[in-house]
Amino acid sequence: MPKTLPIADFLIAPGAILDVRSPAEHEQGRMAGAISFPLFSNEERAQVGTCYKQQGRDEAVELGLSIVGPKLASFVVQAKVLAPDRTVRVHCWRGGMRSGSMAWLLETAGFQVAVLDHGYKGFRHWVHATLTEPKPIVTLGGMTGTGKTAILQALRARGEQVLDLEHLASHRGSSYGSLGLPPQPSTEQFENLLAMEWGKLADDRPVWIEAESHMIGSCRVPDALFQHMVAAPILQIERSRQERINLLLDDYGAVDREQLLSATARLKKRLGGERTQQAIDFIRDDNLPAAIDTVLDYYDKAYRYDLKRRQVFMDSINATGLSDVEIVAMLVERSRLLDKQHSLKDVELFSTSANPSRLSALSVHQSQTFSPDLTADR
Repeated sequence: MPKTLPIADFLIAPGAILDVRSPAEHEQGRMAGAISFPLFSNEERAQVGTCYKQQGRDEAVELGLSIVGPKLASFVVQAKVLAPDRTVRVHCWRGGMRSGSMAWLLETAGFQVAVLDHGYKGFRHWVHATLTEPKPIVTLGGMTGTGKTAILQALRARGEQVLDLEHLASHRGSSYGSLGLPPQPSTEQFENLLAMEWGKLADDRPVWIEAESHMIGSCRVPDALFQHMVAAPILQIERSRQERINLLLDDYGAVDREQLLSATARLKKRLGGERTQQAIDFIRDDNLPAAIDTVLDYYDKAYRYDLKRRQVFMDSINATGLSDVEIVAMLVERSRLLDKQHSLKDVELFSTSANPSRLSALSVHQSQTFSPDLTADR
């Protein structure tokens, strides 16, 4: 008999994960590493569903068997290629007939099979529950072009816990955020990826997260996680404008010019017609430093506006001329000072409703109130 495992055990069990839902279901959202291994194609699933609604369960089961029957041998052949050790994990939508049928077939063919209890639906419940688990957060802030993504990578290389939202969302969080990156996942898949990462992180050490808005391109940060983020203290990176321009050139210098022009044109309402046209002309003249300098006027203005709108505790680091390794050393030191004086586990301490007297007692170098850079794309 195939083993039926709860999600916690299923995730750490050995074997390839075979998702026997339809290709469309798999594309919408899936477990990390799961392989699409559909019992029915999209069209076949629709046929069976229509039959169930119009004629009933028995007729739908018979139709399903007639569709699947000729495929049985090919399923076994494919599974041997995907799992040479003959160990697999199988799931469908809710742990019903699709996963049960595939588990029976593969076990009959000599595989060791584990089936996910409650299927992908149960996994989604786990995702939502996992993303509500509080962990101590330190938010990395700074204007567009201050190098936050590279700093996060350096923090991770040092052994710090990092949740890279922009990497998981495949978007840098601005009008230019999708340029040069793979297509974004669905919001459902973004949540799945977040939960898989969040669940790996210890709850007794800080998690570094870049300051983001609720939406990163088309992906929405789950409400529970976002509320933890906006309540967390922020360590802000500051750099000279020229360094910021140089860093943005590194990111976008090789991007197709037509894509840059299209992204810049989308800023017209916010940057203004005249300034937008100036930036476009600079791009066409291959003067990217001037184009970036022009566009930064909008992003910096939006950043300063947000400073006035939303207040949280902040400490800043002037990173001009420093290497990422030097910046990381300073950030880690500052975060430890924060944790010594006020435990980072008490994330509500840093929210706008926190006790002002407790906030004022926190003296880490030169602190001030700050709002995260919701328009940053580095």
